[in-house]
Amino acid sequence: MASSSKANLAEQDEGEEAEEIEHFNDFTLASSWERFISEIEATCRQWLADGPKRLLEKGAVHLDSSDNIYKVKSELKNAAKIYSMEYYFEISGKIADWNCTLHDLQLCFGVKEFLVISPQSASGVVLDAPEATKLLSAVSIALANCSSLWPAFVPVHDPSRKAFIGIQNMGTIFTRRFEADRIGSQVPIKFMHLEGLYELFVSKFAYCMSDHSMHLFRVHLLMKLTYQTLSNDEDNYDDIQEADTENAESETSPGCGNPNRKHWDDDCPWNEWYSAEDPVMRFDLVVTWSEKVVESSLEMAEMENASPHEAEKWILAPNLYPNLDSSKGDRIGFASQLHLLVNALEMSFEAPFIEDFVSVENPGSDNLESTMVIPPPTVLDRVLKDLFLEDPQLPDFAKDEHKSSRAIKGAPVESLFAQFCLHSLWFGNCNIRAIAVLWIEFVQEIRWHWEESQPLPKIPANGSIDLATCLINQKLQMLAICIGKKRELNEEFEDCIGTKDDASANMEKMQEVNKVGDESSSFHARSQAFDEKRDSLLTPEGFNGSKTVESKFSANAQDVHSADKSTLDSIRRGSAGPVGSMKLLKLCQSLHAPFTQSAPLMTEDMHEERLRAIETFGFSFNFSAQLERETLSSDMSAFKAANPGAVFEDFIRWYSPRDWENDESEAKGPSTDLTEGMNVDWPPQGRLSRGMSESGNFWRKIWDEAPILPASEQKPLLDPNREGEKILHYLETMQPHQLLEQMVCSAFRASADTLNQTNYGSLKEMDTKMDQLYLTMASTLRPLQVNLLSNTSDTIEDLQRLCVVFEHVEKLLILAASLHRRFRQVPRISEAIFSNYYNFYLPTMGIGLADVDTQKEFDMKLQLSQNERQVVSNMFTPPTANQSWRKVLSMGNHLNGHEPILREIIFSMHDNASDNHYASSSHRDYQQDTETYRMYTCGTSNDLQVALSIISYD
Repeated sequence: MASSSKANLAEQDEGEEAEEIEHFNDFTLASSWERFISEIEATCRQWLADGPKRLLEKGAVHLDSSDNIYKVKSELKNAAKIYSMEYYFEISGKIADWNCTLHDLQLCFGVKEFLVISPQSASGVVLDAPEATKLLSAVSIALANCSSLWPAFVPVHDPSRKAFIGIQNMGTIFTRRFEADRIGSQVPIKFMHLEGLYELFVSKFAYCMSDHSMHLFRVHLLMKLTYQTLSNDEDNYDDIQEADTENAESETSPGCGNPNRKHWDDDCPWNEWYSAEDPVMRFDLVVTWSEKVVESSLEMAEMENASPHEAEKWILAPNLYPNLDSSKGDRIGFASQLHLLVNALEMSFEAPFIEDFVSVENPGSDNLESTMVIPPPTVLDRVLKDLFLEDPQLPDFAKDEHKSSRAIKGAPVESLFAQFCLHSLWFGNCNIRAIAVLWIEFVQEIRWHWEESQPLPKIPANGSIDLATCLINQKLQMLAICIGKKRELNEEFEDCIGTKDDASANMEKMQEVNKVGDESSSFHARSQAFDEKRDSLLTPEGFNGSKTVESKFSANAQDVHSADKSTLDSIRRGSAGPVGSMKLLKLCQSLHAPFTQSAPLMTEDMHEERLRAIETFGFSFNFSAQLERETLSSDMSAFKAANPGAVFEDFIRWYSPRDWENDESEAKGPSTDLTEGMNVDWPPQGRLSRGMSESGNFWRKIWDEAPILPASEQKPLLDPNREGEKILHYLETMQPHQLLEQMVCSAFRASADTLNQTNYGSLKEMDTKMDQLYLTMASTLRPLQVNLLSNTSDTIEDLQRLCVVFEHVEKLLILAASLHRRFRQVPRISEAIFSNYYNFYLPTMGIGLADVDTQKEFDMKLQLSQNERQVVSNMFTPPTANQSWRKVLSMGNHLNGHEPILREIIFSMHDNASDNHYASSSHRDYQQDTETYRMYTCGTSNDLQVALSIISYD
């Protein structure tokens, strides 16, 4: 029992001791403020232990404003308030100068890595001054406990002032303190000038403020000035003001002209269709002076009058419009309109005829009327007038044509149909109804030209058809040829009527003068007229036919009518000259080549029809002759007229030599010609080929039926009236999707050819993108060229993706043109800027523009050489009167009358600090110069930011 009671007492004592241990308070950390310092210290130790590389692995955030700065963040709680502590650090050990993109605190105080602690509130700043001091003290203690040299900053005052206070433990008896503040308006006049800023800095360490000019302080100075060219909006505003002034003056003086200001792309090839926004908003020129030592305020006054051309560095930074690499539907160009044309192509399958999209009776007309607008008649008339305006000089269709342009089966950019397609892109916002209306009026205008025999504009009537173009362009080329033939026939008919009328009038006049006429002289006139019509008389070579001619002229009319008819038949007509030494088989006469009619022109569909016939019936001599019957008969007739007495074998020897087999073994000796002293090999020996010698040969049948007529007297092989009506019927009855397919091909080719005429210098990246664009278009548009498209085809999606690719290239090309125009004399600048932007923009070119990350902005700085400075300086044109009254020049360092928009100066004072026993041996040697005072100023005449750092003894 005793033992058990002792055991219970022992357990009770142990429980009481355990309870006392559980309720033990460590009064060394009793204060919440001390626990806050301890939490800061623990976080800093962890960041110190991890180092930059480990922090990156743990998810450090990269700052968009800098290429090399990262930050980590931690939340701290003190009583009821929550604070955010951020650690900013760099990866590379290289110290960045102020021409690089730095954090504001790095630029203001010259630090590399630092801490920022701020309350998590709406303002993000500490508004209470005692709280800010206490917070900064806590961070300083924590960093000292960690043996860290990181500077720490606390944002204070109003957020718009960008004010900070900070502290840094130097590891010695020295402590650096920081303070920054900003004046947002009404900057004192003295601080607008360098002399006043210098005196402000000197006042921080000078003992006497009476007269700084009497004291010499070796102040180190760095200065950077930023100039900015006027943006397009500012230029437009000034031009509006000037235009108003000129208009007011013109009212008082009617004779004065008011020339309109030219837009930047007025002479660019795309300007005929749309005006592009200049992708370059403005340029920033950063001028940096090397470090100088200034000893008096007078030197600062002299420096304020220094020219920017005396600066050590000029750095150019282009500012592009933010929406250059994004698509928000507000950019108008070829690509946007081509996308609408593809939508019209997709809708064209909904109706079998073009008129259905215009007709009110169409079932889908209500939907069309509500969504698609047709421009007013005045716009339609203006478009038709531009299309059919007669140009006395035809354009060069192959000029500036890309090497891969003909791989796209469209119309040349200067041709009539290509111009129609380009107009369609902008007519009624390129909807299917507007296209249908324009096409109907277009065809009616073509019919008027046909009926009135008026030449078609923008189409060469050179007698050839380009089969590499689209079918509509081929039809228009053939129609232009038919109109030309039709005009020739009409002119010949009018000439014939006029000749007969003149002849009858002259005859009546002669009869009145000479009542008794001489029959021989009358016959002489008729025989001369007849002799002019014929080409030559068939006479033996070398034979002098003067007697025959003389006897003919001495004969009377009755003798001529009674002459042998064979004499007329022996007249050679339509000869182009003898063919070498070839002789006729039946007569020892030279074989003459006749003038023949040109083969009838055919468009692509006519060739395809002929090929299908050959595939169906097979190829043979007779079938080939049937296909070419008209041409063959015309050539045989001309051959007979040029070679009277010729036989079928003679024609084959000339027309198809491969169907004549020579037999030299049976050649006879020379025979005597009608002329004396000449020996020739005659007759030629040989035979027809097996195919030509077959009975019932169709060629021989055509030969037997062919009349003896030279080409000039034959019926034309091309019937212009028949072919012209067939072409108009084709244009008037086309199915909508057939029209839109050819329009898409021609519009893409014409748009690309228009852009290809742009002068952008020798930018290799742009050349590569243009080559790739043409190849991409050729492969994507191929299904449209072979009529393989359907309304459910995937080709529509491919065409929409092609529009995206086209838009990327179009934007790059406009930028290239803008840069080239500015830096034509110094192409290195335009090439460097474009190459840099191309590499920045390239990752987005494989995706839709709607998916482009617009948060990341293009940032580039290019250092200029001495010979490039003058060209850039000329970009800062002297301000006009309107610009002068809006800007008060008050800062000095003017560049062509422009003051800097931003002036940054770093003042610093260096002292020698002796090494002492308080200094830690692990840190820097303070026998070197120490920057004891540093002041950074940034601002203009309207605001001023000042940041000061001072090293003091603890």
